[in-house]
Amino acid sequence: QVQPVESGGGLVQPGGSLRLSCVVSRSIFSSNTMAWYRQAPGKQRELVAVTTRFGRINYADSVKGRFTISRDYAKNTVYLQMNSLKPDDTAVYYCSSPDIQNYWGQGTQVTVSS
Repeated sequence: QVQPVESGGGLVQPGGSLRLSCVVSRSIFSSNTMAWYRQAPGKQRELVAVTTRFGRINYADSVKGRFTISRDYAKNTVYLQMNSLKPDDTAVYYCSSPDIQNYWGQGTQVTVSS
């Protein structure tokens, strides 16, 4: 299967914004729950946000009110809009599906620093 392709990361100052994108195959996108995860140096990978194909959305407490996950069915793309970024948001961000084993892309680095 084709792995997801993440993009949109970069270096941003505290309080800034970034929008991450993840392109997946149409069959996976339309049939599965999609999610964003992140892994900071020395820490385990954690779930950031999840959206089911029925539109149900959940966020980690640490990002509620600041991050927004969305799906574009025309582009088979999952987005993560990140606002009011903090240094603690620094991590490699990955998109995946909790429904599929070993379904990981290369990730995209987000660094929040002044």
